[in-house]
Amino acid sequence: MEKFTAHMVHTLELSQFVPADPGRVWEFFSNPRNLRDLIPPKMDFRILGDPGPMYAGQMIAYRIRVAPGVRVGWLTEILHLTPGCYFVDEQRVGPYRLWHHEHHFLPRDGGVEMRDRVTYSIGFGPVGEAAHSIWVKRQLDGVFEFRKGKVQEIFG
Repeated sequence: MEKFTAHMVHTLELSQFVPADPGRVWEFFSNPRNLRDLIPPKMDFRILGDPGPMYAGQMIAYRIRVAPGVRVGWLTEILHLTPGCYFVDEQRVGPYRLWHHEHHFLPRDGGVEMRDRVTYSIGFGPVGEAAHSIWVKRQLDGVFEFRKGKVQEIFG
C-alpha cells in the first residue's frame, strides 16, 4: 500500500473577473450541463444521463479523455452548495487519488470574481509525481486556460 504524504498533494488556485450579472454567472456555472462547454474539445467530455439542477449531495457521472486513446469514467459529488456564493465538488471515482474543487463567486462592482481552489493528488508515489511534473500539471493549466477563454467568450 502506498504511503500518503503531504508533498504529493497539489493546489491550484485561480481567479477570474467576469463582467456580468452575478446571478447570470451563477446560473450558468450551477448547471452541470454547461460543464461540457468549458472543457477543451480534445478531451471529449460527456455527461452520462441528465443531472438536472445542481444540489448538495448530487452525484454527476461523466466520461473524459485524459490522454490520446485513454477515456475514463469520473463520478463527482456536489458536497456543499450555497446558491449564488459557492459550491464544492469532490471526485468519488476517477483518475485522481484526491480531487476537491471549490468554486467561489464573489460579487464585485460591474460583475463577479470567480475563484477556484483545486486540491488534488495523482497517487502512485514518485511515478505519479513524475507524471504530474511532466504532463498532468500542464494539462490542468490548459483546461483552466481554455475555461477562462470560454467564460470571456460567453460573458464578454
